[in-house]
Amino acid sequence: MTKRALIIGGGIAGPITAIALRRAGIDSEVFEAYDRGSEGVGAFLTLAVNGLEALRVLDLHDLVCDLGMDSSLMRMSNGRGKQLATLAQPSRTLKRADLYQVLRDEAVRRGAHIHYGRRLTDASISGGRVRADFADGTSAEGDLLIGADGLRSRTRTLIDPGAPRARHVGLLNTGGFARGVTVPGEPGTSYFIFGKRCFFGYLIHPSGEVWWFANPPSPDEPTPAELAAITPGQWRAELLELFRDDAGPMIDIIRATDHIIPGWNTYDFPTVPKWFNERMVIVGDAAHATSPSAGQGASMAIEDAVVLARCLRDVPGTRDAFAAYERLRRGRVERVVKQGRRNGSGKAPGAFGAFVRDLGMPLIMRQIEKRDLMAWIRDYRISWDDQVAAPRR
Repeated sequence: MTKRALIIGGGIAGPITAIALRRAGIDSEVFEAYDRGSEGVGAFLTLAVNGLEALRVLDLHDLVCDLGMDSSLMRMSNGRGKQLATLAQPSRTLKRADLYQVLRDEAVRRGAHIHYGRRLTDASISGGRVRADFADGTSAEGDLLIGADGLRSRTRTLIDPGAPRARHVGLLNTGGFARGVTVPGEPGTSYFIFGKRCFFGYLIHPSGEVWWFANPPSPDEPTPAELAAITPGQWRAELLELFRDDAGPMIDIIRATDHIIPGWNTYDFPTVPKWFNERMVIVGDAAHATSPSAGQGASMAIEDAVVLARCLRDVPGTRDAFAAYERLRRGRVERVVKQGRRNGSGKAPGAFGAFVRDLGMPLIMRQIEKRDLMAWIRDYRISWDDQVAAPRR
């Protein structure tokens, strides 16, 4: 009899998990808390080469290879216009909404059922099955439940009521898409600028559109209500003020942006102690949110989906399959979280920290490239055909 999985969360991690499970012979239903999909929602993200190769395992690479733009080179400078480093980073940058739509549509095409307006409130395990209860009064039953429900995962707290909260990393995120502005650079390169008071990044799409983001420092964690109260005009004025004394195209890009995306907090998870119980498990940001500075959030979720599906395919017993999945993933993802924390630490370091950063970064980046110190992230590959060994008891 075919197993049935209940997947909580219909963003990016949910549909990709449904696709991976289908390849392993497991049917899925996806339950999204919001009453509609994520078409047109969000800014953009980077899929590193390891994430793209994980998509290839599921025959999805060709579906995304034409979305967005190549971003295989990274150039960094400071707010005085001094070039600090150049580094190769094989990757593709694409709009989050485009990736979401492609994965959602493909999950449905491959047999997944997606339900909207179904916010998980509780889950219980009985007789080798799991029951999910939703805020609208409905429920569903399956053989396993997978929490792909992100940073504020309800599944995580059901598995472990004492699970830690995400850690605010002291930065906000905002951005947008600018048109009709000419800026230095060329398509295929990500330009990162360590401004005196704020970090800024931009890419030039082959169409000429400029995709950009900014990380205003925020030592305190604003509440969602406080962030929602900031008007688009206030965001624009704040960003223009933050970059007023910096060299670079930031002011021109911000002025050429019709709609600045409302800001949001940036978080990570140093560690989540408990990933699973007898019938429930977490994937993606629910298990290991990493700072956007790592450029690996979506790629880690895709890897999770493929590895979990292999474990459920090969390891007898759901709990043992979950244990195998954690064994294969925890060390890697927590190392990525640490790397993202280090990457973000130079974005708002203060005057002395900026001096040290600007002095040391050229040397450090040369060593990273010369010794290929980021290969452990980039060169990770998953073989679908390799058998997963059951954990030792």
